[in-house]
Amino acid sequence: MLTVTNVSKTYGGKRLFEDVTTTFDPGNRYGLTGANGAGKSTFMKILAGELEPDNGSVTRPARSRLSMLHQDHYRHEHDRLRDIVIMGNRRLWQALQQKETLLAKGDAMTDDDGMKLAEIEVAIGEEDGYSAETEAERLLTGLGIAPALHEQPLTRLDSGMRLRVLLAQALFGSPDILLLDEPTNHLDIDSIRWLESFLREYKGVLVVISHDRHFLNEVCTHTADVDYENIIVYPGAYDEMLQQKIEFRTQAEKGNASKQKKILELQDFIRRFGANAKKASQAQSRRRAIDKIDMVDLKRSNIQRPFIRFEVRKPSGKLALEVEKLGKSFDGRSVLKDISFTLTRGEKLAIVGPNGIGKTTLCRILAKQLEADRGRIAPGHEVSIGYMPQHHEEGVSKQDAKTAFEWLYQWDEKASVQEIRGLLGRMLFPSEDADKPVKALSGGETARLLMSKLTLTRDNLLILDEPTNHLDLESIRALTEALQKYEGTLVFVSHDQYMVQDVATCVLELRGDRGCDFFPGSFEDFLTKTGRAGVN
Repeated sequence: MLTVTNVSKTYGGKRLFEDVTTTFDPGNRYGLTGANGAGKSTFMKILAGELEPDNGSVTRPARSRLSMLHQDHYRHEHDRLRDIVIMGNRRLWQALQQKETLLAKGDAMTDDDGMKLAEIEVAIGEEDGYSAETEAERLLTGLGIAPALHEQPLTRLDSGMRLRVLLAQALFGSPDILLLDEPTNHLDIDSIRWLESFLREYKGVLVVISHDRHFLNEVCTHTADVDYENIIVYPGAYDEMLQQKIEFRTQAEKGNASKQKKILELQDFIRRFGANAKKASQAQSRRRAIDKIDMVDLKRSNIQRPFIRFEVRKPSGKLALEVEKLGKSFDGRSVLKDISFTLTRGEKLAIVGPNGIGKTTLCRILAKQLEADRGRIAPGHEVSIGYMPQHHEEGVSKQDAKTAFEWLYQWDEKASVQEIRGLLGRMLFPSEDADKPVKALSGGETARLLMSKLTLTRDNLLILDEPTNHLDLESIRALTEALQKYEGTLVFVSHDQYMVQDVATCVLELRGDRGCDFFPGSFEDFLTKTGRAGVN
């Protein structure tokens, strides 16, 4: 059990939460939700003991083991993947290292060393150390890291795969308390489904931050929502929390309105009869009644939702895009092979497949950011392409000295200042943020700026590579609704399962050396046809 008592924290002059008192119980899985900047990661660091609150305390059970996902993938650069995972249990890892040191003495080992070795063997047994390598390999494999890599150093992996190793480290050894901040970052859909299944079997205290609504609904039994300068724990997963929160707010607003009406009625009586000696006692009684009316303190919510709308300047021809036997290799290694598909106007294609299979490469080729080695790409009549890269610096250079306003204005200099600022305001850039240099923008702000550009250019073929990166849950919902309503043609990659389910009208699965398979119909149809429906 984690017990939080009267915890408050102010950061950068902004009060994040005040006098938070709650408990996190074993067997429950808590989603920690809230808008960007609300204080989720700060609160998690306080739970972990990595950050002190301004006041209040966090109590953890004696001898409990706490594990937290750290995203510093430079810390273990030269260590083997399997060893990095086992390091997640510090006591076990230290015992294994001590054992190795003693055994290296060989014939020089003393009787004291032998006694020490026996104690170490007991400690290893208590920590299930004799099955540690098997468990580490199971975690790595489940997260999509091939067994052939388990003996390799971390430097062999790219940054996304390194984070998977650190996630396996956090999961290792059944910790009593597990704190995960954005564990689905850089995971493909199959790995996310494996993680969902793993966490549903976890028996300790789980607190997880995620911007993946499907993941939260699949995993969490409770939701701790950071809003109104407080943290309120609701029973149920994200969607259930949202409904309860809306209902509570609506009831509280209605209750306050009713109480305010009563106060006005009482004040009107006092104003009319307060000076009347015969009714002085009645007036005084009404003053006391006003003092007893308790209004609910409805603080302003942190949650803001951008208004996203992608329009089409001019429709394309009926045939929007034709791709035939497309291929691409890097350093002699084939990444894309014989990719063929056709899209008609208005179709919305989700590209799926495991990480490293070539999804981003295909998007870059379709967006004319990269040349194919072979094959043919034929955009349809009057097709205009808008592209949002997975790595935002490809679209918004952090070396650019422009402000957000100046950067956006360059894409339509016929637009008025009011139109550009109005668009930025709808995308959650108040006037002071619109004048921030683009190099100072957060990940979420940069994503919204790139979407603002697509709103402005009004292209009829959008290619979006992981557009939900760095967005909070409300922004993802707004983006999903905008893509559903978009009348142009869409090609997109996303690990957000709700977005894929709600938006895609067809699916392209990349299969490496086996080319690709095109599936007309929804993502659910694709899962059914490939025998994956209901599999977690």
